[in-house]
Amino acid sequence: MTLNNNRKIQNRIVVLRAERGLSQREVADKLGVSRQTIISLEKNRYNPSLKLAFDIALLFGVDLHDVFQYEIEEEK
Repeated sequence: MTLNNNRKIQNRIVVLRAERGLSQREVADKLGVSRQTIISLEKNRYNPSLKLAFDIALLFGVDLHDVFQYEIEEEK
């Protein structure tokens, strides 16, 4: 299998955060990161470390796959 550059990680942090009534600051404080990190994650500008990804899933009480999805875009 050949991997290509048409891969993207999407996340549901905004949705999960809103469902729980948490602000970006509250999530950042609970995870020990900056609010800017949460903003960047929510806008898909930054992919978290594996540890941070698991910490996010734990914070929301969901499986890692319920937070992050690995999408392969079709080649044009």
